[in-house]
Amino acid sequence: MADRRPKFDVLLTEGAEQDLEAIYDYIADFDCVANANYVLDELIAVVDSLSKFPERGSYPKELVALGIKEYRQTLFKPYRVIYRVVGDQVIIYLIADGRRDMQSVLARRLLGA
Repeated sequence: MADRRPKFDVLLTEGAEQDLEAIYDYIADFDCVANANYVLDELIAVVDSLSKFPERGSYPKELVALGIKEYRQTLFKPYRVIYRVVGDQVIIYLIADGRRDMQSVLARRLLGA
């Protein structure tokens, strides 16, 4: 039986691509390349899965506190993938370690603060 779910195009912003590179580089430098490859593969799998299930993500609590519900998040702990569904596209804005000060990171990246 064919999968009838609509397929969404998943796009990474330049900032999200830089996030992936920075995460990879950090792990490769301070742990090992094998672990960096594993984390990168898992994050890419999470991103790719949004093409079929973009509405599954929760709303980031830091944004909900500001009354903003246009962004969603999905996780590969401790990393958070912050995205928005626009028509038939899923736009990834941020991929960050959730242990960081996410209020500041989200404000800078998404709200231009």
